[in-house]
Amino acid sequence: MINNLQQFETIYNNYRSMVSSLCRGFAKGDMDLTQDLVQDVFVNVWSALDNFRGESSHKTWIYRITVNTCLLQIRKDKKTIKVALDESVQLGTEHPSPTAAEREKTLYKAIGQLDDIDRLVIIMVLEEVSYVDIAKVIGITENNLRVKIHRIKSRIKTIINHE
Repeated sequence: MINNLQQFETIYNNYRSMVSSLCRGFAKGDMDLTQDLVQDVFVNVWSALDNFRGESSHKTWIYRITVNTCLLQIRKDKKTIKVALDESVQLGTEHPSPTAAEREKTLYKAIGQLDDIDRLVIIMVLEEVSYVDIAKVIGITENNLRVKIHRIKSRIKTIINHE
């Protein structure tokens, strides 16, 4: 048990930031949902720690748990009805140049409009995960991944330009 606790703490400290970024992409920038997802991921990691066989790196294993946790949340969300508040209301007539935070929000909003798998792929690309690792997590070849990433980037540009 002590060994598991130390191993979990090491995993948590090494991968919390990565998991948080991935979850944020799935949560479309919603920080409350992001925190809930991160917590769920690490509860799942703790529960599955004894089952880790070492056939892949901890990083790949954590990605897989994160993806599965986020996809499960998406399935749950599809079963509930949500009413979105209109965020487009702005006071004043000036349109200052977008700050880095605004550009990031725009990017995550566009990413949020992608399909689940595409969203996962682009978040991992933003996290600078190697294409080899992304391909393993997604279950496609590296060449197919490169094509997929190109198409995803084009789709994001289109989404942002139409807003």
